[in-house]
Amino acid sequence: MARNMMRFLIFVTLLAFCRGQGELGDLDSVIKQIFGDPNSQTTANPLPQASTLVPGISDNEVGDKSCKMEDGRIGECVRYYLCNANNSVITDGVGIIDIRVRDGPCASYMDTCCLPPDTRDISNPITPPPTTQTQRQGCGWRNIEGVGFRITGDKDGESKFGEFPWMVAVLNSDYVDPRIEPVNDNEPNGQKLNVYVGGGSLIHPSIVLTAAHNVAGAEALVARAGEWDTQTTKEIYPHQDRDVARIEVHKDFNKGNLFYDIALLFLAKPMDLTPNVGVVCLPPPRERVPGGTRCFASGWGKDKFGKEGRYQVILKKVEVPVVERSTCQTQLRNTRLGHFFELHTSFMCAGGEAGKDTCKGDGGSPLSCPIEYEKDRYMQSGIVAWGIGCGEDGTPGVYVDVSNLRNWIDDKVAGAGYDPMTYTI
Repeated sequence: MARNMMRFLIFVTLLAFCRGQGELGDLDSVIKQIFGDPNSQTTANPLPQASTLVPGISDNEVGDKSCKMEDGRIGECVRYYLCNANNSVITDGVGIIDIRVRDGPCASYMDTCCLPPDTRDISNPITPPPTTQTQRQGCGWRNIEGVGFRITGDKDGESKFGEFPWMVAVLNSDYVDPRIEPVNDNEPNGQKLNVYVGGGSLIHPSIVLTAAHNVAGAEALVARAGEWDTQTTKEIYPHQDRDVARIEVHKDFNKGNLFYDIALLFLAKPMDLTPNVGVVCLPPPRERVPGGTRCFASGWGKDKFGKEGRYQVILKKVEVPVVERSTCQTQLRNTRLGHFFELHTSFMCAGGEAGKDTCKGDGGSPLSCPIEYEKDRYMQSGIVAWGIGCGEDGTPGVYVDVSNLRNWIDDKVAGAGYDPMTYTI
């Protein structure tokens, strides 16, 4: 949903590393140098982690961390939860972070200028106490206000940190897929970096739900939960990476028309459920969400289709209305699909409002709809599948109908020895 800048950063990092090696060398080593080892497991502590989509700046790469306080005194740039006395940090660990501030006293908007006597060690951060929100039992709890800090400047659909704790980034760890776009637009046949595949959702600590068109035929995937801003690793709770041990694609998936575009990723090791990592609920079999229900689609995909579109750095969200099947089919027939187009039963629709849509790179991401009579609780009614353009007025986006395929999900989950009650409302 800034791709040119992302490509430039990746290209420069690759070039610098490769020159240091004297030759291109092993691509896996290059990728690990930039993004870290995808096989490493993370735990819920605020230690530096690798970035998802683009190489961030690690603390070790920043030389001078000195900064000037408003009163002229010299301080040190530290993560917002490592400063005891700063006017933007509350004592319970909840900071107020302006995601638009890129020219303050510190290089990162996640850092604050702090006097040395007030600086805490990273092993002893100011952590927010448990809240009713984090103590809730069961699936589908959305963190409306985020987790660990609040943000301002979110004027372009940015989600809060941990707002959708079931959101997963699916990464490719074999780096050989020829479909990936080149790092440098001016060298279409040059070095390609294959990392971000698409979105997914956590329906069980060991299972990710995604679109088949993202993962069919893949050999080495990694699921990342708890990610938010892909260019920083300074959030108070880290993301978690898990290798995908097995991919289950629907037997009737058709890559030509995307019928039954659904897949399950079984993880080699379960995710740890933390304030920013949780499980989403799924709707009961064949219980479709009524038309007009406003749901949230989330992802890091492009903001518009084509070369002009830019992949997003911070996880975006867009609120879209569910569109009844008959209405959706009629609207899609008014596009290049033609007057004889028939919407397959494995699909549902949402959107159709100008400027509000999912787009390239969002495939596999969840469409999360509110559960009736339960405040802040959501179920995943759809999986981003396809659309005609992005954000075109009157043209809904097309999603996999999760309720219509719930029985298939239950069958595969139970058959693998896991409990479907984990995602049952």
